[in-house]
Amino acid sequence: MKRGDTLIRLRRFRVDEMKRRMATLDGMKADAERKLSDLEDSVARERQRASDSDIGRLAFPSFLKSIEQRRENLRATLKEIERERVTAQADLNVAFQDLKSLEFAAEQQAKRAAEIESRRAQSRLDEMALVRHLRKHAMRGA
Repeated sequence: MKRGDTLIRLRRFRVDEMKRRMATLDGMKADAERKLSDLEDSVARERQRASDSDIGRLAFPSFLKSIEQRRENLRATLKEIERERVTAQADLNVAFQDLKSLEFAAEQQAKRAAEIESRRAQSRLDEMALVRHLRKHAMRGA
């Protein structure tokens, strides 16, 4: 296997790995957003339950305080995930550009090699035609 092929395979692996990282981060973000939504639903349900009893009305503020802390934690997690996602996206773009430049270089090298081989083949054909022509004229002259 040529060195260029190995480099291209390595870059493709790197791009694929970064795509998997992006998918993981997207999944984590969706999960955190779902948890935040579930938390909001939970607050609405508990507010309804709290209004049904005196003990519930007394306990609801402390419940709301703990929920607010969880909400803040989830928002901080979402911000961190978004920062990681932006960084991962930038890394993915760089890796993709590296891959494309290597693929383009390999493609250009293959074109040059094909052109050289085509010229060599044409040169051999021209030489054979010249030899044949010279033999043909040598036969006529003899």
